[in-house]
Amino acid sequence: MRVDFYVLAEASAAARLKVACRIAEKAYEASQSVLVWHTDRAELEAMDKMLWTFADTSFVPHEWLGDGGLAGAEAPVLLGTAPPGAPVEVLINLSLAAEPPSFLAQVARVAEVIDGEPARRDAGRARFKAYRQMGLSPETHNLQAH
Repeated sequence: MRVDFYVLAEASAAARLKVACRIAEKAYEASQSVLVWHTDRAELEAMDKMLWTFADTSFVPHEWLGDGGLAGAEAPVLLGTAPPGAPVEVLINLSLAAEPPSFLAQVARVAEVIDGEPARRDAGRARFKAYRQMGLSPETHNLQAH
């Protein structure tokens, strides 16, 4: 499993969500299935809106993951607060949890998006350590504000 941390210096939810939109767009363009996962439904709703507006020339078909998991889902990019119930190629983790998601066995690649908010940084560091303890080698990408 591949794990990438995308780290922003600024403490900005909007900037973090925009990076997540770009990752989702690239995965969609590569015909990969995507789950944008978060424990905060309100912020995930902001991501839902941003997927329609983050770039003038892009279209990222997406829908909410229902209670039945991936069953019945048709869009290549799904947003959810629960495990997918089936394999996905790319998991974009926006959670503030200190532990990696419990359903990692269903995921080929994890994209962790971290901004400069202290609590989010601390949780990201804890997940980075947890991935390393699992025997994985997370890559870190420091991003400049756009």
